[in-house]
Amino acid sequence: MKNKRILFLVFLTFCNVKCDPNRFESTLGHLKSQKDSSVQQESVEKLIQRILPERYKEFSIKIESNFTLANKEAFQINKINETIEIVGTTGVIAATGFHYYLKYYCNAHISWEVSQLSLPKILPDVNITISLNDRFRYYQNVCTTSYSFVWWTWQQWEQHIDWIVMNSYNFVLASNGQEAIWERVYRKLNLTQEEIDEHFSGPAFLSWLRMGNLRGWGGPLSQAWHQRSLDLQHKIVERLRDFGVITILPGFAGHVPRAFERLFPNTTFTDVAVWNNFPNKYCCPLFIDPSEDLFQTVGKMFIEEQIEEYGTDHAYNSDSFNEMYPSSSNLTYLSNVGKSIFNAMTEADEQAIWVLQGWMFYNDGFWADVSRAKSFLTSVPLGKMIVLDLQSEQFPQFERLEQYFGQPYIWCMLHNFGGTLSMYGSSDIINTKVIEARNAENSTMIGTGLSMEGINQNYVIYDLMTEQVWRNESTNLTEWFQNYSRRRYGKTNIYAEKAWQSLQKTIYNFEGIQRMRGQFAITRTPSIDIKTWSWYKYDDFLDAWKIFLMASDDLKDSPGYQHDLVDITRQILQNNGDIYYNKMVDAFTTKNWTEFDKMGNIFKGIFLDLESILATNKAFLLGPWLEAAKNSANDSNEAKLFEFNARNQITLWGPWGEIMNYAIKQWSGLVKDFMYVRWEVFVDAMNYTLIYNATFSQSLEQTLIFVLYEEPFVYKRDIYPVEPSGDPVLIAKTIASRRWYSDSENILKVKPVPTNRRIVKTKFMNNK
Repeated sequence: MKNKRILFLVFLTFCNVKCDPNRFESTLGHLKSQKDSSVQQESVEKLIQRILPERYKEFSIKIESNFTLANKEAFQINKINETIEIVGTTGVIAATGFHYYLKYYCNAHISWEVSQLSLPKILPDVNITISLNDRFRYYQNVCTTSYSFVWWTWQQWEQHIDWIVMNSYNFVLASNGQEAIWERVYRKLNLTQEEIDEHFSGPAFLSWLRMGNLRGWGGPLSQAWHQRSLDLQHKIVERLRDFGVITILPGFAGHVPRAFERLFPNTTFTDVAVWNNFPNKYCCPLFIDPSEDLFQTVGKMFIEEQIEEYGTDHAYNSDSFNEMYPSSSNLTYLSNVGKSIFNAMTEADEQAIWVLQGWMFYNDGFWADVSRAKSFLTSVPLGKMIVLDLQSEQFPQFERLEQYFGQPYIWCMLHNFGGTLSMYGSSDIINTKVIEARNAENSTMIGTGLSMEGINQNYVIYDLMTEQVWRNESTNLTEWFQNYSRRRYGKTNIYAEKAWQSLQKTIYNFEGIQRMRGQFAITRTPSIDIKTWSWYKYDDFLDAWKIFLMASDDLKDSPGYQHDLVDITRQILQNNGDIYYNKMVDAFTTKNWTEFDKMGNIFKGIFLDLESILATNKAFLLGPWLEAAKNSANDSNEAKLFEFNARNQITLWGPWGEIMNYAIKQWSGLVKDFMYVRWEVFVDAMNYTLIYNATFSQSLEQTLIFVLYEEPFVYKRDIYPVEPSGDPVLIAKTIASRRWYSDSENILKVKPVPTNRRIVKTKFMNNK
């Protein structure tokens, strides 16, 4: 024990050299909580009362801003008499300490969707002090607002903010309500209401309106929506700040409505490039040339209006080139764009810090030329911009861009795209690479973050990533996944633990460079050209599922187990969808009708099994998403528009299927009435051509499917259940009893795709 303590002290000394938490203090030191310790303390006390209404009096909270360990923010937990006393540097840190105690001393579990809070009658003794590695712990993606939060009420936000602070996140994007602010600015600049309405998209697509990717699609927005958003933003920002969170508000990126050409005919504008083939009516807002005075005027007006409404913590998010190339590759031009964006911020707030999503540096080949990235990044004084290295777990850019040429960056895990449901994750990478990056020579890393596009999936991988804020060395993942099972289900079960350990070694150990988008045969538009792949052996996952099912007698009443049984069974069905899709296409290609008929019927049956198991858990229902959209509306007409928004986003994603299936969800209702019906028609058409030796026209079938099934779905008003039905254990066991699920001949023919992370630095791919 003594030797371990000495090694720990040596590590801290080393860390003070290479991972000094106070580097960039001269430029970022003002980014801190503006609330008194008493406010933060009261906020944490109320949080504990919400989490443990029967036992909150057993906890005591104290906020001491000077409480640190090795010059880092820290929390200390002690049991004194019968009370658990928690001291933290901020409210966020104290809430993190509370969560740590629940997790590691009480075997409790709090996640996005299910929690397990069966605490011991006598709270365990504790005496521990833990420091957090970095000052900044970032949370959110500009797209999360649309994919997960768009229809949320304050009750949902309140619960989620509790989760945010209990997991240490103190640097949080707060982007609600900005269209209401923009409307005020546009009115002051004399835009008409018609011109404003033409520009604003519907609620489900606001993230991409804000980044200049589209305009008008799914809109307009009503005054009732603006007021709802303003009220919600006030509550969100106030609550976050009460805990000591630094809120990141939107900044001006240069994109404006097309009506600006009418109002400012002598100003130079650039048409934003077409994004994902959106038609002219819904694409290409204007981009103000950065050399124009109007750029500064508009940017300053927006931030000043926003500060007047919400106040500020001096951090602003702005992304001018999200999945769009700049109009010029001239280095001076790129530098001027960066200067103009930052100057517009500082004109309104001289302490402004620019927070930039670094997605473009990986996603867009334009920035493969390092000199372009350097011109843009160094246009802002060092330390006045924070870059979010948005997908560090798969495509890190901080090394390729020489640690962003001196600008501080945050190591982020993106992981999820479109809020799709598919089990995967990179546990080994998360467990090792964060620490390596932090301690690298000349590192400019100042924090870690979660930057997922959608939440409510693969919670285990987020739980592991969140711990990197305080872990100084890699953990034993076999033990960690075993303990995750115990916390999530509230008891020890050897079968559940063994299953989770197997999942870690297979599905949660992805290390490749393939784009992970949650797209599989069952979720794709019907085609005979779909390429399926896997990085793990399907038979290994099948074994894990069977073992997990063996825990059902013991864990069947656990909400966490019920959720995970549905999710794992969903993944089994998804995998079998790929297997039998390939068998079906092979039989079709060789014109083996008997085999095709057999494989086609099995493939179609997979959708019915999937619909059945998903219906047993509320987290996998379409109904809540649609009802939340309608409940966000002010009247029946708006309810109809909002339901259209909700349906379109998870299916066509555009007027003509421009980003079809990108945000598709394996939800009960959507499987039955969207995924299944289109595949049923397609398979039947294939079957017909084999029987009658006819010519098969894939393009014709896809056109008919779009016109008759895909597009009509977004205009329907069917009501779907908001509560689950059926027994997940019984249904999962019924599925497992089907002979073809355990046919090893079918399973073993699918080989994992080889992976290679070495070419990450030079690989550029389109997002969609």
